[in-house]
Amino acid sequence: MALSKEQIAQRIAKEVKDGYYVNLGIGIPTLVANYVRDDIAVEFQSENGVLGMGPFPWEGEEDPDLINAGKQTITTLPGASFFDSSLSFGMIRGKHVDLTILGAMEVAQNGDIANWKIPEKMVKGMGGAMDLVSSAENIIVAMMHTNRAGESKLLKSCRLPLTGVGCVKKIVSNLAVIEITEKGFLLLERAPGVSVEEIKASTEGTLIIPEEVPEMLLS
Repeated sequence: MALSKEQIAQRIAKEVKDGYYVNLGIGIPTLVANYVRDDIAVEFQSENGVLGMGPFPWEGEEDPDLINAGKQTITTLPGASFFDSSLSFGMIRGKHVDLTILGAMEVAQNGDIANWKIPEKMVKGMGGAMDLVSSAENIIVAMMHTNRAGESKLLKSCRLPLTGVGCVKKIVSNLAVIEITEKGFLLLERAPGVSVEEIKASTEGTLIIPEEVPEMLLS
């Protein structure tokens, strides 16, 4: 059974370590803050100038003045701070973020990522993604394995305009956990009930399959 967006975020939360500073991109990555273990200290950063984001607020407890980069209402943890864009991007460009979690429309087997523009669609610009992909040492992508037409989004090479080159380290999709290697996509885990054959059929790029591929543990 393929993972839901919430379950993708739940699996990615296992990659977050004690003491990490983490930037959460727009979309599925924003859900990760809801699933981080209570016994570790993590600082979530949003490029619009927030450090110390917490889980999403409960319905009726939203504060319209507290938002993330995707304009969603958020909560903040004790000790949270607010600052301007120059300080926020100084933190990003200065490589003071331990982990960046982004969404993507396409990822290539060498770690290229396309996540900002679809041809003939109006967009305002690449935005902070260009800073994140060029500065982050560790980038994990949260994405659906295929598009709505059932076509793979894990490719030999990206077809859409690139955001970053050779920067992605790991992918957590609705079907699998995959690591980027010099030889291609290395299959690490599969979603519960999803077969290796299904993952292979849904991956256009080179998929390296170990002898044993365990199912993901979400709890």
